[in-house]
Amino acid sequence: MGLLSRYKHLRVWFKSRHFGRSAIDERYALAVACAIGILSALAAIILKLGIGWLGGLRIQFINQSHPFFVLPLVGFTSGYLAGWILEKFSPEAAGGGIPQVKAALAKFPMALSWRVAVVKMIGAILILGGGLTLGRRAPTVHIGAALAAQLSNWIPTSPDHRRQMIAAGAAAGLAAGFTTPIAGVLFVIEELTRDVSSLTLETALVASFIGAVVSMMLQNTPPMMAGNVNISFSVEEIPIYFLLGALAGSLGALFNRGILACSRFQRRLSLSLAWRIGAIGLFSGAVIAVLPPFFRDNTGLREFLVTGELNGQNTAIAFGVYFLLTMLAYSSGAPGGLLAPALVLGSALGFLVGEVVTGTLGLGTEATYALAGMGAFFTGVVRVPVTAIVIVFELHRDFNIVLPLMLTCAVSYIVAESIFKGSLYEHLLSASGIRLTEETPNNDVLAHLTAADVMQSHVETLSGDLPLDEVLKVMSRSHHRGFPVVENDRLTGIFTQSDLDSLKQRSGATPLKEVMTPNPISIEPTAPLTDVLFLLNRYQLSRLPVTEGQKLVGIITRTDIIRVEVDQLAGVCELPVRSTPSYVVYQTRSPAVGTGRILLPVANPRNASSLLKIAMGIAREENYEIECLRVIPVPRHSSPSEVAVDTREERKLLHRLERTARHERIPLHTRIVVARSVEDAILETIRERHIKLLITGWKGVTSTGGAIFGEVVDTLIDRAPCDLLLVKLGDENSYPGDLDGPAIWTIPVAGGPNARRALDFLPGLVKMYRGDRSPELWLCKIYSPAEVLPDLSGLETVTESLEAIVDRPIVPLPIRSADVAEAIVHLVESENCSLVLVGASRESLLDRFLHGNIPSTIARSVNCTVLLFRGELLEG
Repeated sequence: MGLLSRYKHLRVWFKSRHFGRSAIDERYALAVACAIGILSALAAIILKLGIGWLGGLRIQFINQSHPFFVLPLVGFTSGYLAGWILEKFSPEAAGGGIPQVKAALAKFPMALSWRVAVVKMIGAILILGGGLTLGRRAPTVHIGAALAAQLSNWIPTSPDHRRQMIAAGAAAGLAAGFTTPIAGVLFVIEELTRDVSSLTLETALVASFIGAVVSMMLQNTPPMMAGNVNISFSVEEIPIYFLLGALAGSLGALFNRGILACSRFQRRLSLSLAWRIGAIGLFSGAVIAVLPPFFRDNTGLREFLVTGELNGQNTAIAFGVYFLLTMLAYSSGAPGGLLAPALVLGSALGFLVGEVVTGTLGLGTEATYALAGMGAFFTGVVRVPVTAIVIVFELHRDFNIVLPLMLTCAVSYIVAESIFKGSLYEHLLSASGIRLTEETPNNDVLAHLTAADVMQSHVETLSGDLPLDEVLKVMSRSHHRGFPVVENDRLTGIFTQSDLDSLKQRSGATPLKEVMTPNPISIEPTAPLTDVLFLLNRYQLSRLPVTEGQKLVGIITRTDIIRVEVDQLAGVCELPVRSTPSYVVYQTRSPAVGTGRILLPVANPRNASSLLKIAMGIAREENYEIECLRVIPVPRHSSPSEVAVDTREERKLLHRLERTARHERIPLHTRIVVARSVEDAILETIRERHIKLLITGWKGVTSTGGAIFGEVVDTLIDRAPCDLLLVKLGDENSYPGDLDGPAIWTIPVAGGPNARRALDFLPGLVKMYRGDRSPELWLCKIYSPAEVLPDLSGLETVTESLEAIVDRPIVPLPIRSADVAEAIVHLVESENCSLVLVGASRESLLDRFLHGNIPSTIARSVNCTVLLFRGELLEG
């Protein structure tokens, strides 16, 4: 046993010391890059074989049946199945993949894992084998990056090296797909990272070389353009290459604009990804079915276009059809790329220009113009002229083509940028809410974060009137070394352990406000994290309060920033994505004079006024503001910012609520948002507006299978970090419908913190009664029949404390019963109570036992109003 213990200790020591040092050693990064190259090559080969196998089956079906039936059917089936698999298992695998890799390398939270790689591969095999005119090289870039990210998680690698590993995986994927190792490295540097650090270059070179070599060895196939092609170049041809470059740049810009326009149009159709890709597959199959037979084999068609075996008329038809179908397919979100299609379209364009030039002027050869057109159109679409030159050179392996390529690619880039500026991938990311700008450099992990993204919302605070003896007790029990000092939720000072040395001559009865640091430096929640770092460093602070006006909403420590940076570098996607889940279409703002805010989601106009009355009662007593939120849900596959909604009825309702609150002199803010998810929109508002209390209604029943209170309410109970008051309104004689007549309120107590916290809201609720009217408050506690002499001291203590709060008599009511819910329900129904106030924990509210959920059973079984309170959720 002793030897076993020593072995385990030695193994842990070796793992921590050896792997800990290797994580920052570039030699191990290069070893990982070799593994990434091999995996990327294998993935590229499997993808190619899978597409070839499925494409072969498709051709067999065409030969055995009528193409007008088979082509649309196969296109729809394969497209729909691919879209369904993507939506079901990994939505991140949709699209070409290069925008996702570009965002991940810019250190935006973007999922890259083995799941993404596998789903991407299956989806690409289905849609490319099914006949869509997209390429497999961009998916190999995505797959290589995803495998690299997964490998960097499995093998101990420093967070700083993870980005280089993803870049190496992308380079290896492109190199393995085209067997062009140099172009793989250049594409990563020119388009994806724009990083020429030594480690990036070394790992990308190693992975790209290994990927290309393994791909060539295992496939044993000649390069795409190898052969005895006559290449020529003369000074007289320079104007022709200028014209070819300008034409390719113009068409490339038009191609990109078309993709973005089609993408916007398809999102407005509100179709799921499966239906979008299936519809494009059906359309593509129908179009190809009416064309000559050589269009039906994508691989054969590409070879014809690249080698110039078609006549001018068929080449022109192929260019137009390929241009349109590729644009539609890519804009649908299908898992295919544009790299190979751009080369094919460029080759067709070059052959068309070459046929005219050689036939009329007798200058040059068609093959030269075709190769120059490949690079030019590739540049016009992808905007990487250096990569375009190298990739065509590596495919053909004839140095004589370099000069025509340099000329056409340069002209194409200038013309394309003049017509439509920017990379297509950056435009696609921008449409998704991810903007890569010079102001937010890709190598700055924290540049896009704000103070609100990293602050701790739950803060241990001290009162300025607290004596020093009590302060020392609090500090001895807490792991924190500094505490904000607040009065009515407003920051007045800060006190840290470093202040203790100056208090030796102070009496233990000295109030904290006399020795604290007053008016401490603070930061707004929207401030960029760079400002936070500057303040912490400039003034040598260990913590920085986050305030909204003078209200304390959080705190940031150096540890918080280190944790966020490490998580972000390690690819932990816990940071908020900048594409917001909701879109604000209307809002109003009142003066922010309260010490906190109540959020009131308005779902049912018929009970909005009653819920507002309850919110106003609490707001008046607690000096809170009220935020009324109306969420208009849209399908999850729709973009909230692009859906047209009619808000007239919602605005009328909010105007009515505003008038009510204005009459009671309570600040009320309103907001109408469009969102895919109601619960996500509410949670987003809680975080953004720093909500203290969420009040939401419940109709008493739910139609959602497996849910206790309904899908939305269950989610809010489980995830809303603030206090939550769930209201089930009773009949018209219940609170707050009747505030004039006599009333009895039943308040069960069980001794838990939620029950005690719920009592704090009683003063505001009771004061809503007019004149001398006031409800009788029955404070009841259920005892087991087995307790012969139950201890009533706890009930008496709560009664005395509650009388001090509400300043009116309380009726303590001990009840013997084996069933708590049954006893409460019987009491409420027999005495015709007007309200039941229950404090409950998150676990008890979401208890899914049929007869074990006491709060739910009480709320469902009585006709009066029921308030279920759950306190804030503490971190950790």
